[in-house]
Amino acid sequence: MLEEAMAFGLSMEAGLGRTVSARYRFARIWALGDRKNPVASTPALVLLDGDEDIDANLAPFRSTTNDQIPATMTFESRLPLSPPDFLEPSPKWSVSIGHVLPPSLDEADAGEPAGTAQILPVSWQRLNHDATLTDTTLNPDVVVLVDAIQLAAQPGRLVEAITTLKRRFPGSLLWTPGLGGPDNLAVLTWFGVDLFDLARSRQAAAAGVLLTEQGPRHIVESMNETADMNAQIYHWKNSIAAVRGAMASDQMRSLADRQSLTSPRLVEHLRRHDILCQNIPGLLSSHVSADFTFPCHSVSIQSDPIITDWESFITTEYQAPNGLDNILILLPCSARKPYRLSKSHGRFIRAIGTSACHEVMVTSPLGLVPRDLEEAWPAGHYDVPVTGDWTGDELSRIQRMFKSLVNRHNYKRIINHSGIDISHQSIEIIDTRQGDSAGSHDSLERLTEAVRSAVDAFSARGRKTEKILLDNFASIARKQMKSDAWIKDLKVRGKPPRYRLESGQTQMALWSIERSGFSLPKAVIPTLAELNALPEVHLHSDVVWKGDIFGALIESFDSTIRAGSDLLVYQGGNVIGLARANAPGWEWPTTPGRLAKSHQRL
Repeated sequence: MLEEAMAFGLSMEAGLGRTVSARYRFARIWALGDRKNPVASTPALVLLDGDEDIDANLAPFRSTTNDQIPATMTFESRLPLSPPDFLEPSPKWSVSIGHVLPPSLDEADAGEPAGTAQILPVSWQRLNHDATLTDTTLNPDVVVLVDAIQLAAQPGRLVEAITTLKRRFPGSLLWTPGLGGPDNLAVLTWFGVDLFDLARSRQAAAAGVLLTEQGPRHIVESMNETADMNAQIYHWKNSIAAVRGAMASDQMRSLADRQSLTSPRLVEHLRRHDILCQNIPGLLSSHVSADFTFPCHSVSIQSDPIITDWESFITTEYQAPNGLDNILILLPCSARKPYRLSKSHGRFIRAIGTSACHEVMVTSPLGLVPRDLEEAWPAGHYDVPVTGDWTGDELSRIQRMFKSLVNRHNYKRIINHSGIDISHQSIEIIDTRQGDSAGSHDSLERLTEAVRSAVDAFSARGRKTEKILLDNFASIARKQMKSDAWIKDLKVRGKPPRYRLESGQTQMALWSIERSGFSLPKAVIPTLAELNALPEVHLHSDVVWKGDIFGALIESFDSTIRAGSDLLVYQGGNVIGLARANAPGWEWPTTPGRLAKSHQRL
């Protein structure tokens, strides 16, 4: 019983059994019930007063509110969801909602405060005034944003409230009563909402309107459509299936992006959400699987935190491999990733004919991608339509990143084969395209000649294959880890693409194409610890680390942890192994379920 409660992050009191089965930033699929045999999943519905009974797997909860002032909310499960036995339908909670003032009166005192229980009602006014919400022991199972509808009508407040609640209560389910529908389910799930209700669908049914994944619309009588609740539920099922499918395939951002276009207000919310997320530590992943693709099919993707995070790294932290900043070559990108495997880049590489130059790709939406980082996330995993047209935002990003790159290095000559108009006040820039296509015979001839002339002028020396690989691995380590010093004296062995990094006869790392990163053995742990090369998690001194890492084991952790990153595990001040983060740092340590998977132990 105790082990089950610890795994779910619960006390021994009746609670809600839940664990994350899929995650992408703030979006979650929560498996409800016994984690070994869940009986429902989110996104899910909460039945309200007057709703007809529907399948409990789709609507595992029911909520009622009485007529008292202030009102009391009762929230109960329709399924056996309480550990450790998972027998009768439970849990069931009641709580006072308190006096909820309009969000515009956020400076006023509501008078009667809302109650605190495993279901936690929160309003904009309570977020701004109730100090009890900062109590670190407060760990509700469900959070209810009771004035979500009013917040949605005020610029920025809805996404600010949701983001604040997700970060403060990462292990709780979030419900925004009266706000959700099939037409905004994907967007709200992307923001972090888990539970929905039929209030808007009932209003739509009364007005003869269908709420669909593509937005609200009137029924088409020639197709024998109806707007009754059966039809509304049908579209709920389709929308929930689409969200769960998108989460399973890591395409949640793309789905939310498409759905946002059905409403100007949704576009506004999504853009504000992107801006809010740009400065949240640990929100983004450090690694992705080999088959993951970041879809960049719309203009709105320009505001995505992945793009701004990449730009920030290149402009403030990136350093070209040592000795490779004499000659800069700007090249166009390719549809195939990594670029070097494409036919076009095969021609560029042959035309350049040397490894003495720093090759940097000009691309949308990332701006600039150095050759030494072309396999790292997100450079090796994005998909963008190639039209040859550039938006103002894209050109501005390229110019900003180019200016920073040049200012932070010592380039003496720049060869521009990208097709983008780029200039610099003091460094000679040679345009090898001159209006021709990048792969034309004449432009490739000019590229070859420009490189030959620059190499001769600056006595640039080419690198051997092992040096190129070590330079690339060092750049990737600087991007994915806190230090590349551990690579300095290693040798590269093995055949592509599964290279081994060795010290003498000891393997210190294996390049993993499955995650575009390093697989780390026990032998390298002391070196990584000495160099502080990875985020840390410290376990309580009185626990025995047998399996993976759960919240109950954790004494302290690095808040910048990103999903997929390797972690140094400490206990009693000593490093005892490695783990790999399943959950980003903003979820630690209160999210139920496994936060990191055991990887290596000393």
